[in-house]
Amino acid sequence: MMYQQHSPYHGRRVLVAGGTGMIGIPLVRTLLTRGAQVTVVSLEKEDYAKALFGPTIRFFRGDLTQYTTCEKAVEGQEYVFNLVGIKGSVGIGVKRAASYFVPMLRYQSNLLEAAYRMRVSRYLFVSSICAYPPSALHEEDNLWNGLPKQNDRYAGIAKRVGEIEAETYLHEYQWDAVRIVRPSNVYGPFDDFNSATGQVIPALIRRVLDGERPIRIWGDGSVIRDFIFSQDVVDGLLLAVEHAPPCFPVNLGSGLSTTIKELAEIIVAESGVNTTIEWDPSQPSGDPIRLLSMERAKKTLGFCPSTSLTDGIRQTLQWYTTNRELAHERKNLLSA
Repeated sequence: MMYQQHSPYHGRRVLVAGGTGMIGIPLVRTLLTRGAQVTVVSLEKEDYAKALFGPTIRFFRGDLTQYTTCEKAVEGQEYVFNLVGIKGSVGIGVKRAASYFVPMLRYQSNLLEAAYRMRVSRYLFVSSICAYPPSALHEEDNLWNGLPKQNDRYAGIAKRVGEIEAETYLHEYQWDAVRIVRPSNVYGPFDDFNSATGQVIPALIRRVLDGERPIRIWGDGSVIRDFIFSQDVVDGLLLAVEHAPPCFPVNLGSGLSTTIKELAEIIVAESGVNTTIEWDPSQPSGDPIRLLSMERAKKTLGFCPSTSLTDGIRQTLQWYTTNRELAHERKNLLSA
C-alpha cells in the first residue's frame, strides 16, 4: 500500500465509529492510504472488518450506546469520525421510531462526551439532510427555521440534538474539536440493497437485477433529490476535518436536481436490463424536493464532487453484480 507521507493524517491515531458502513468503508481505506493508524469500532464481527481492510487494521467491536464502550474505543485516539447512523427507506423512521431515536441520542452523547474527556483534537459529526425543515433549497443557516418533515422528524431532530450538543461543549468548555457535515442522499458500494429497507438507489438496483417486470415505483417520479457518491462524501469529510471552523455545519451534496424518474431511467439503462417502469401515485414518495446549497462547501472547503450520477450508478451496479452474495448478507446495522 502506498502512503501519502505529507498527508495531515499520516501517523495520526484515528477512530472511525461505524467504519464498516457504506461511507465508513471508503473512509477507512482512504485514511489507510494516507498513513493513518485507524481503529474501527462497529457491531460487525472482527473477521468481516479484517476481510475489508486487511489484518493490520485495529478493530473494536462494541455497542456505542454504552458510555463505557465509547470511552474504551476513544482512549488514545487523536481524531474521531462519528459515522454511526441508521439508514432506511421512506417510512421506516416512523414505523421504527424508538429504534431510530433512542439509540441515536445515546451513542451521539456518549461518543461526544468520551471524546471530550479524552481531549480528542478533531471530532467529525455526520448530520443529515433530513434535519432540515421543508424548503426548495437547504442552506446551512436555515436548519432551525421550522421542524423537519413529519416522516423525518425523529431522525432529523436526533441529528439536530447532536449538532447542538457539540455547540454546548464549545461554548461552555471551549472545546473546539467538532466539525459538522450534512450529507444529502448518499449511495455507493456496500449500501443496503434490501428492497424493503434500502434507500431508492440500492433498492432499485436490486429489483432491476433480480428480474422484476415491470418495475413498480411509489409516487409519480417527479420528486427531486440530491444524490452524492460515497467516495465524494469521504473526500468532503476529510476536507471538513482539515478546513471547516468548529461547529460550523457544511452541506455535502451534488447541488444538482435529479427526479426519481430520471434516476430510475439511468439505473435501467446502465443495468442493460430490458424492463419497463410503472408509477403508483397513490403511494407516498417523500418530500417533493430535497436539494442542498453547496456554496459554503465550495467556499470553505474547496469541495466539489467529482463523480457524476451516471458514473456513480455504474460503479455501484458493478460492485453489486460482483458482490451480490456479500450485499445480501449485510445487515442494516447502526453504521452509515
